[in-house]
Amino acid sequence: MNRSLTFLLLILSLFLPKVSTAADWPRFRGNDGDGDGADSKIPLSWSETENLAWRTALPGPGSSSPVVWGDRVFVTCYSGYGVASETTGSKENLKRHLVCVNLSDGKSLWTKTVAAEMPEDDSHGYITEHGYASNTPVTDGNQVFVFFGKSGVLAFDMDGNEQWRVGVGKESSNRRWGSAASPVLYKDMVIVNASEESRAILALDKKTGREVWKSEANSLELAYGTPLIVELSDATAELVISVPGEVWGLNPDTGKLKWYAETNLTGNICPSVIAHDGIVYTFGGYRSAGSHAIRAGGKDDVTDTHMVWSSRESSYVATPLLHEGHLYWIDDRGQAHCLDAKTGESVYRERVPDLSGSGKPVYASPVRVGDRLYVLSRYQGTFVLPAKPTFEILSTNRFESDESDSSGTPAIAGDRMVLRSGRYLYCISEM
Repeated sequence: MNRSLTFLLLILSLFLPKVSTAADWPRFRGNDGDGDGADSKIPLSWSETENLAWRTALPGPGSSSPVVWGDRVFVTCYSGYGVASETTGSKENLKRHLVCVNLSDGKSLWTKTVAAEMPEDDSHGYITEHGYASNTPVTDGNQVFVFFGKSGVLAFDMDGNEQWRVGVGKESSNRRWGSAASPVLYKDMVIVNASEESRAILALDKKTGREVWKSEANSLELAYGTPLIVELSDATAELVISVPGEVWGLNPDTGKLKWYAETNLTGNICPSVIAHDGIVYTFGGYRSAGSHAIRAGGKDDVTDTHMVWSSRESSYVATPLLHEGHLYWIDDRGQAHCLDAKTGESVYRERVPDLSGSGKPVYASPVRVGDRLYVLSRYQGTFVLPAKPTFEILSTNRFESDESDSSGTPAIAGDRMVLRSGRYLYCISEM
């Protein structure tokens, strides 16, 4: 090849945006935020002695999910305060960590530690269930972005060099439950649901952290889900989020509200919305819990015109997975659900054997690989179910020596599954 052409291609590669491939898992619930691992090959069973490619110790616990780009795995943790081994002490000792390891062997490439900015919520009540590192990172292959609640949003390059950090508020909800939503990318923006910190959704410039737009509303309080970019048939896009009592469709370029639909989901809303073929599905609520299917698009109040169905079936924390016309999840009571996505009718609701119904046994969202669903429970391992409307437990996989909490959703990268607990990062692969 001509040397001048080679040099030109090299220069272009430095400035052109990276394109995610099917082998990447760059955000919460994967490329499209749908939890779909497509045709990867993940084993049915594993343990400390079977199909475990590697295990890497983490500097602390966390409920965030790992993400993958190329040969790099990123995950966040916290230490210094609010950890079981550190039940006393000062909030000023709280630190958050962004960890980067090699996908092939689990070796640590770098760890960046960020001291918490004050004020911070006390470690008591519900916040002890998920801790101080619950927001999953997002990456575009050039930078990795993390949301550390009241300590702000930070951008690092792929070698761990901090590029910028921006505060997005230091408020607390009336529950003081801490931060949970994960950032998402849209065009040249990082979009953050800072409901806990400022009752606002913000868009930040990826390169500088400059605020592009900010949409504020008191109704965002207790809305913990990650927003979803929904592509419409007319080639436009909407930013959709569920809040207590409503679902909103925003213009992702400006943050302006385009439409809303009223729901009966009140209290806190934890699951993220999911979408397919222009239909948005929302779950959650406390006491008044349930689910809805709503046609995206429209203007102003679309409650009467765009509501497809409503159901009393609900997921409290986990975001369900949609596959071939059915919605699947395991709820916080240890029951497996399958719902007809077209009608909202229940196909099955079955108690999962050996899964305790106390203490909210599942926080992680299901992922699909081929004809299987993988659901990571907090303490009883990973349950594998068929990705079809027939209830069955195909296998249950535990790491018997690890008794820590597992609340993050697994990442699928090629034929590897990466999952985290409060102590370790694991990589599962056919051995």
